[in-house]
Parts: sequence; C-alpha cells; structure tokens
Amino acid sequence: MSVTSAKTGSTSLSLALENNFMEPIASTLVGAGGANAVIFNDIPQTYKHLQIRYTARDERTGGAYNSPVWGYFNGDYSANYYRHDLLGTGSSASAESSTNNFISIMSTADYTSGIFGAGIIDILDYANPNKNKVSRSFSGMDGNGAGYVFLFSMLWMNTTPITSINLSSFVGNFQQHSRFSLYGMKG
Repeated sequence: MSVTSAKTGSTSLSLALENNFMEPIASTLVGAGGANAVIFNDIPQTYKHLQIRYTARDERTGGAYNSPVWGYFNGDYSANYYRHDLLGTGSSASAESSTNNFISIMSTADYTSGIFGAGIIDILDYANPNKNKVSRSFSGMDGNGAGYVFLFSMLWMNTTPITSINLSSFVGNFQQHSRFSLYGMKG
C-alpha cells in the first residue's frame, strides 16, 4: 500500500512528515557521564500540539523495574501537577492517581546494559492561553522477559502557553545514549 502526499504528489509512507503535520523541533542525545535533565527552551508557539519521543535509561539501582521521568513546564516546580496512570505487566494490571508530575517511565540500571525504556509523550494545546495543559504518554520497557507498559495522563493547572519543558530523571542521571526528540504537530 502506498500513500500519495497532498503537498508534493510523491508516493510515500511518511505522509505525516511530507504534509508538515509533524515537524522536528529539537533533539538531545545524552553523552558520556549522563545528564540529570534534558531541557527544551524557546519552544515555538506555532503548533497545535507537541510530541516528545524518547528512549531512556537512568542510573537508579536496587530492584526497581522502572523509573519515572519527571516533567516540568516553564520552570514550574510547584505542586500544580496531577496525574493518573495505568500499569500492565503481562500478568497483572494496576492504576493510581497522584499529585505529582511523573510524565512517563524509562528503564533502570538494574537491567542488562543496553536495555532502554521508550515512550511517546503528547502535550495537547500547549500554546492555548485559555486551557490548563494536559499531557498523555505511552511508555514501556522489556527487561529480558519482564516487561512493563504504562499509560500516563498529567494535568498542569496553568493556562500559560508552554515555552520550556524540563525532563528529569527520578534518581540520578539519564544514562549515556538516552535520546529525547521534540516535535511540533500542526493539528
């Protein structure tokens, strides 16, 4: 099956990129020594939604199967965040809610080197000055047969358009080779 681009007339499977529905804004690859945060600043206000795609691992150890990725908008480190999540392990499921800003999950250093968590985070209507900001994410990891899948939703109780996003590791640093890429979606 092929798809024809409305913009260029070419035949391709990457219709979303060709029609400018989704455009890359910035990407960060964590280098040697790790990084305690990845920050996207000066985010253009010309898109309908934002999307972050990542593969990540942190240095946390001690039996943890995964580690949260914390998300902060516009340097707001207050208690203005609320979340809901669903966890599936393949043999059980659970759900919870909290007043914190866990935006997604990643793998920990307890797993074999090279095991990274992956996720997609959508930040909806990020530039709209009339709405509180909502994000949703789908993330997971496979630790050699012990897999986890998470669905998160997070509410930031603020109508200010998002101009910066700080993604932080729950404990310690994002390890080398973690990658975070920010995209703008036309809507």
